[in-house]
Amino acid sequence: MYTLLTTNGRAKRGIFSTPHGEIQTPVFMNVATTGAIKGALSSLDLRDVNCQVALANTYHLHLRPGDSLIQQKGGIKAFMRWDKPLLTDSGGFQVFSLAALRNIKEEGVYFSSHIDGRKIFMGPEESMEIQSNLASTIAMAFDECAPYPAERAYMVDSVARTTRWLVRCKNRLTELNRQESTINKQQLLFGINQGGTYEDIRIEHAKQIAELDLDGYAIGGLAVGETHAEMYRILDEVVPHLPQDKPTYLMGVGTPENILESVARGVDFFDCVMPARNGRHGHIYTSGGKINMLNAQHETDDSPLDAACSCSTCQNFSRAYVRHLFKAKEMLAMRLAVIHNLHFYNGLMAEIRTALENNNFNNFMSEKLAMWSQNKL
Repeated sequence: MYTLLTTNGRAKRGIFSTPHGEIQTPVFMNVATTGAIKGALSSLDLRDVNCQVALANTYHLHLRPGDSLIQQKGGIKAFMRWDKPLLTDSGGFQVFSLAALRNIKEEGVYFSSHIDGRKIFMGPEESMEIQSNLASTIAMAFDECAPYPAERAYMVDSVARTTRWLVRCKNRLTELNRQESTINKQQLLFGINQGGTYEDIRIEHAKQIAELDLDGYAIGGLAVGETHAEMYRILDEVVPHLPQDKPTYLMGVGTPENILESVARGVDFFDCVMPARNGRHGHIYTSGGKINMLNAQHETDDSPLDAACSCSTCQNFSRAYVRHLFKAKEMLAMRLAVIHNLHFYNGLMAEIRTALENNNFNNFMSEKLAMWSQNKL
């Protein structure tokens, strides 16, 4: 259940109650693709960086170690020792972006594993069965993430198929939640809005899927090559047509600026590999902007990565030491940097929620964007 606490324009501050705990929104979900954050972080570290929701990948976990094994271990939350909400994506994006060969049919998608080339089939029912085995808090519907750019005729057909697949997902998950062997019998389902940069297709699709009364609604197929201006235009047009009494999730986004701009347009949920990926390459987010730890200016700097940060990295280690670790190619460099970046993102979301509660989000956003523009985030 989603409870709307306050609004600042279109920006929303809410609480999403799930079988595994409450989620304060807006929220950033930390991406634990295979049950771990890349950069040598575990679920224990996620707690320390104030993560509310973890995200795991259906496609990758199905291929390795297998969702049947994870079910035997009590589900992905038990397997990775995570005691808060967890969302699993449907596998659709990975099928369309990673699979070596794929063939889209009405029943689903036939593809070859990117790991060993073996032939695999995944459709709406199979995606729901895998996610039920994983026992995540929130399951994502199986959809087609169409290529960008795509011809209008292709997009119309793709979105219509995604709608039909969504109905099948809902029906199958309802059946699975009633089965005695199901671990999480209260698994929630989010549908996904598609349509590329065709706003009329997006709007019509939003209206159609809103009628299904799902637990939440995601906007997919953005941040795949279009400009930020195009993404914001689509959000301006589409978000008002999604249920305002349900959480809205913008998939795969993004930079701190993207997050602020999207919150202003009514988005509640975010996820992105960016903070962890950038951290592994020495790019650090700070309250004053982004810094590159490989730069020589940090070689003798005894200050923390960010003097305003309370993460364990900043409380214990200097820029000089972290830079040394990167130069020495020590794994600890990645770990310390990723801990900081995830703490920064989760802290930013907490600041956003406070600004919304204080009815000060617009000023907060303007100040942040102005400051970051001096040192580009």
